[in-house]
Amino acid sequence: MSGPLQSRPDGDDWVDDLLRADAREHRDGYLDDDGFTARVMAALPAPATLPAWRKPALAALWAGAGIGIALALPGTVVDVAHEILRVILGQRVSLASIGTGLLVVGASAWTAAALALRRND
Repeated sequence: MSGPLQSRPDGDDWVDDLLRADAREHRDGYLDDDGFTARVMAALPAPATLPAWRKPALAALWAGAGIGIALALPGTVVDVAHEILRVILGQRVSLASIGTGLLVVGASAWTAAALALRRND
């Protein structure tokens, strides 16, 4: 047999064996609650749902915060942009690397928008 943290060749896991043994041991210990659990679950209120406008409002709030910071600290924004451009322009750039960069930025933006605006039904 393999070590305790390794799967066996037949695909069965040691955790599965422990769970099956525990189920066999406690199978007869079940107490019939005469439908009490089902009644309690049926009486629970529906889970609270968030309003549909919440995620777009949060996205707008973060965008506004970013624009506000940029407007409040124009010197810092210009300095950061200058340093980024200095680093980028100091590198040899090919059309393929520009395309790859645009693809990465586009995929990141699309993914962030999809996560922020998805519905949790």
